[in-house]
Amino acid sequence: MTVYAVGDIQGCYDELQTLLTKVAFNAEKDELWCVGDLVNRGPKSLETLLFLYEMRHCVKLVLGNHDLHLIACFYDHDRLKKHDTIQDIIHSKQGTTLINWLRQQPLVYFDPVRCIAMVHAGIPPLWTLEDSLMRSAEVEKALQSDKEIGKFLKNMYSNDAVNWHESLKGQERLRVITNYLTRMRFCKLDGTIEFNSKEGIDSAPSGYMPWFEVPHRKMEGQDILFGHWAALEGRCNEPHVYALDTGCVWGSCLTMIDVETKQMYSTNCTAIKGK
Repeated sequence: MTVYAVGDIQGCYDELQTLLTKVAFNAEKDELWCVGDLVNRGPKSLETLLFLYEMRHCVKLVLGNHDLHLIACFYDHDRLKKHDTIQDIIHSKQGTTLINWLRQQPLVYFDPVRCIAMVHAGIPPLWTLEDSLMRSAEVEKALQSDKEIGKFLKNMYSNDAVNWHESLKGQERLRVITNYLTRMRFCKLDGTIEFNSKEGIDSAPSGYMPWFEVPHRKMEGQDILFGHWAALEGRCNEPHVYALDTGCVWGSCLTMIDVETKQMYSTNCTAIKGK
């Protein structure tokens, strides 16, 4: 069995199929891991989600910010934005099935056999692996609860939720966890995050650095797969940390990694995306 992990697909269904063909992916014996942002901005979000759902027996995934946005828009159509390309999912006959499936997915995944973690945006430097899994589980519990999901989605994101401390409670606590795991790029030594800077490593605001470059971060030396940061172009120059978002939806390429050998595979985008 070979395990492949793919960067942010964002509805780039054709490129995903090209990559799977390139590596001769076999759904009966191989596994496909997805680092989140399965949908939105690309042209075939519904096709992508249906494909992954139909082969869910061999798919592992974590939720990204666009996936959470899809879930929120499914329950409240007023949250749709001008450039969203997820309306076909929301209005699909299979929409409820697909959303319920996404609601069961984690924000952090860890494979104890291969000793590798997967997250959409990153792991805050102050958290251990155990911390990350436990705090991800708090958000997962809210997503999976019919009683709690509405409150969670309403309060899910805020640019004011930028720093973790253990005394956080309720929706504020869930909001900070979600921001870290699905939106983080740059942070300070104390874990404070910043949301406006989305370019490469050299664009860090004063006092901030990429989350994976923070000295003495708790998961240093642990293999981590992540996406979210297309401007890195797949390069982060940090041992054991693998950036898989190479901006296919913005006209670049889609990238996949063999989880065990760390060999990379890419395919160029086939159409103008990201509008």
